Amino acid sequence: MKSSKTMTMTAHQDAAPDLPGAASTAAAPRALLLNRERSILAFNRRVLAQARRADVPLLERLRYVCIVSSNMDEFFEVRFADAIEAASDSDSGTIHGELARAAEEAHALIDEQYALFNDELMPALAREGIVLLNHAERNEAQRAWVAQYFHREVQPLLVPLGLDPSHPFPQVANKSLNFIVQLGGLDAYGRENGIAIVKVPRVLPRIIRLPDRISEGQQAFVQLTSVIRAHLSELFPSRTVEAFSQFRVTRDSDLDVDEEEVKNLRTALRSELSARHYGEAIRLEVVRSCPEDLSRFLLAQFDLPEVALYRVNGPVNLVRMNTMIDQVRSKAHRFKPHEPSWPKSLPRNRSIIQSIAERDVLLHHPFESFEPVVQFLREAVEDPNVLAIKQTIYRTGSESVLMELLLEAARRGKEVLAVVELKARFDEEANINWAERLEAVGAQVVYGIVGLKTHAKLLLVTRRQGQRMVRHAHLSTGNYNPKTARLYTDLGYFTSDPEITTDIEAVFQHLASLNPMAVTKRLLVAPTSLQSEMVALLEKVGEAARKGKTARVVAKFNSLTDPVLIDALVRCGQAGATVDLIVRGACMLAPGVAGVTDHIRVRSVVGRFLEHSRVFHFRWGDGPTQEALYLGSADWMSRNMERRIEVAWPVRDPELRQRVIDETLVPYLHDDVDAWTLSSDGSYQPVKDSDGSGRHSAQRALAHKHR
Repeated sequence: MKSSKTMTMTAHQDAAPDLPGAASTAAAPRALLLNRERSILAFNRRVLAQARRADVPLLERLRYVCIVSSNMDEFFEVRFADAIEAASDSDSGTIHGELARAAEEAHALIDEQYALFNDELMPALAREGIVLLNHAERNEAQRAWVAQYFHREVQPLLVPLGLDPSHPFPQVANKSLNFIVQLGGLDAYGRENGIAIVKVPRVLPRIIRLPDRISEGQQAFVQLTSVIRAHLSELFPSRTVEAFSQFRVTRDSDLDVDEEEVKNLRTALRSELSARHYGEAIRLEVVRSCPEDLSRFLLAQFDLPEVALYRVNGPVNLVRMNTMIDQVRSKAHRFKPHEPSWPKSLPRNRSIIQSIAERDVLLHHPFESFEPVVQFLREAVEDPNVLAIKQTIYRTGSESVLMELLLEAARRGKEVLAVVELKARFDEEANINWAERLEAVGAQVVYGIVGLKTHAKLLLVTRRQGQRMVRHAHLSTGNYNPKTARLYTDLGYFTSDPEITTDIEAVFQHLASLNPMAVTKRLLVAPTSLQSEMVALLEKVGEAARKGKTARVVAKFNSLTDPVLIDALVRCGQAGATVDLIVRGACMLAPGVAGVTDHIRVRSVVGRFLEHSRVFHFRWGDGPTQEALYLGSADWMSRNMERRIEVAWPVRDPELRQRVIDETLVPYLHDDVDAWTLSSDGSYQPVKDSDGSGRHSAQRALAHKHR
């Protein structure tokens, strides 16, 4: 893990502004970079806005609050931790300027989140008979049940730790739930050690449903913290509990493994995973009522400045409210179930392999089912003429039908190559487990290339057909995970195109052998050609604009933070091309700056489904050969372009290309329900009709289209 360092934060008055004042056009592109951390926080504000919408069912509004909490955990564990490491002054340890402003905005965002939770959502749920009861609100029967639950399920697992020189402050794991307790009186040996810590085991459920017989016609729940709080004094029978607070610490969770030095990356990562729970402390959360002396004591223990303290008005981990949402019995307060349709281009009664041998097939998730991908792999496993299967594995989950099929393929004697990305953040353990299981049945498992994450999503099947070998492939903008394929918008692409499948084979050969990457005909591959080819296409569009031709760029991705591509976009816009960007999350390009980016527009769509597809469309004239459309696995971020194995592939079939445009670009440019526009100062405004309602939701329209 990263070495610990003391840091403070100050917002200097002379911090560099986000945007240039009278900067020259030549110098403008670099100066136009908005702050990445603040852009991530702005995205979370857009997610929180979903929780305010009256047209979103109540339980789903609460789930958006939980999503923000989960996102903020990752923000502190990864993004903010990295930013602190990069921005800390080695002499003074002072963090200032943009990072200090980001810290201020994080505090404000979390305060707004809890205000929405307490003042709007929980009262609205209570009016619908869904209540979260604290001790004062519980009746006599409910208190008796809670007491029995505490003595039976909770107390046997709690070990209060009194602090003294022989009982030092304990190791507190990342994001674990704890109590700090201030005690009066003397301990068993007549000493005044006044502080105790109570760790709450992770095995205990954080939200407990009360039996219907004592819920008075409501759906009643209690928090585990409320149960413990009501009986805290029983843990210290000879002492007086004078004050207490829940607390939770968020730690730097990036794994620190020197890939150049270790002999076995899997072994090294498995060892490092346990250390992740105890990285450098980044944020401390306590309840709002926590006494000042206790919060200062905790800050000192974790070596944190005051700015890292977050006093919250409610549970210190709102993510746990998901367990209440899942237990509530109410269809009316949830989204109507969404059932993906079977793709019309794939007859149900016909082999997937036979269908894609005839023409390319596009899948648009979650509007279309992910099941054809599973069926494709199952056919390959069961077909005796299939000799080899190669697949990249990034985020498949701890349970995966696709991984089980790869295991079965290896058992049947097929050549199976699995490129397992062990460094997929927070999925490392699941991927290590899959790698070990695959190796145990004879699959060839590699972990990509030292220093590069394998983020490309590729599945290649080699089949004997008569006297020759043919290849069939699936490429995707998203992960091989059937669960997230129901929640994320992504594009899958089946093809038997010899040039594309040969390129995919070259990628796998490179990943396995470490031989030089063969020159690809159709695929653009990072870190070798993807960024440079995207820049070249932007320059081609810019040149067309200078000649007065039709010049247009429409691109959709999750994040835009790569300075090289931002520069190219700015130059393209300055040449007169129209540039529309659909960026769900962080965007460091400031649009609409007069004379610099006034031809560039940026919008973000945040709806029921997580926008995840990556689509890049370039037009440099009016003819059918004067455009290019690529789908890919990479966002336009420096890490994707320089430190990952990524692929982008062309959609050359005119019908499929038009379908991609009609489904993934045009609807999002006209969305006035879920869309936001980015201003030059980094702020976002919701897109609405003049009457404030909004009529066109891209996601709803696509769901309706694919019924």
